[in-house]
Amino acid sequence: MPTPPFRTRSFRTISICLSVVAEVAVYGSSAVHAGAPRHVNYSRDIRPILSNSCYKCHGPDAQERKAGLRLDKKDGAYAKLESGDRAIVPGAAAKSALIQRLTSHDPDMKMPPPDSGKTVTAEQIELIKAWIDEGAEFHPHWAFVPPQHVSAPKIKTPYAARNPIDLFIITRLEEEGLAPSPEADKTTLIRRATLDLTGLPPTLGEVDAFLADRSPNAYEKLVDRLLASPQYGEQMTRDWLDAARYGDTHGLHLDNERSIWPYRDWVIRAFNSNKPFDQFAVEQLAGDLLPHATVDQRVATGFNRCNVTTGEGGAIDEEFYVRYAVDRVQTCATITNSIRSRKKSSIGCSATSAASPNGRWTATPSCRRRQFASLPSRTRRISTD
Repeated sequence: MPTPPFRTRSFRTISICLSVVAEVAVYGSSAVHAGAPRHVNYSRDIRPILSNSCYKCHGPDAQERKAGLRLDKKDGAYAKLESGDRAIVPGAAAKSALIQRLTSHDPDMKMPPPDSGKTVTAEQIELIKAWIDEGAEFHPHWAFVPPQHVSAPKIKTPYAARNPIDLFIITRLEEEGLAPSPEADKTTLIRRATLDLTGLPPTLGEVDAFLADRSPNAYEKLVDRLLASPQYGEQMTRDWLDAARYGDTHGLHLDNERSIWPYRDWVIRAFNSNKPFDQFAVEQLAGDLLPHATVDQRVATGFNRCNVTTGEGGAIDEEFYVRYAVDRVQTCATITNSIRSRKKSSIGCSATSAASPNGRWTATPSCRRRQFASLPSRTRRISTD
């Protein structure tokens, strides 16, 4: 079946392409070119090992840190220790104290300590060695690394690719010794496309019409029809409203009804009209503050009222102002981290862990989280509905 040409559809393009090209954008072409040695990447390959096995004693928590060694920062990992050794000597794994301690058979020297309950496998140690020998390059959190433009890789079976994205997918398949699956039959294609884009199965009439369409762009016409259907916006809205914590009731105490459905309908219209994501986000966060704000833009700010609210007569206003602000900060950070996975994209990281006193387990410092929290707090509203 011919593949539809690339279309400039903000949400549709993001949701289809982002997960496919994320590794390419963040880690560069070396991660995906067939035949090239696999580059060991700190964020993808090394940080998860260190975080799981080493950060408790050698991570961001100064109170828990041992021997003055900090492995989550380049300066700390490269620094000369009290012993005179360096945990990591870029380009020289054999001279790095980290490798010596990981491979030691002396229980007093072995890291992680035997009684810690943590282990680093032989395969992981080899990966760390390779990373150090390659220069031990550190990277910031992937969400803050600007995407890189890379050329499409060359593949062994160019006839299998119909667009540039296919080249990256097939390259990764070839790395794993796999081949693309045979193309599905037309009945399966229409069922998959219809369920994915509308949440509903195709009717028998729709299946018969698709099977009878022998034109080379039959699949493109099918997808365009589904994208133009009202059900497309409803399907996309389900995921968004789940992440936004939408509910037709308050969520506490009597859990009585609240009339927030105009916001729900606004989201459906936004998806069906393919509203650009920047407008989609701004109007929900602060549509009422836009110059000459329309009723529609004001309705969009229903997003800020989707959190659970109390109807208890004895509620303390200040307590619930804080609760609501915490909820919206976490929701805003999570939802912009969730545009695809169908649940990760825009900022790429949450702010939930920043609620800890020093935000040591998150890429979002607590000070930034508190600044964010101050925004909904500036809008005074009654604490009860």
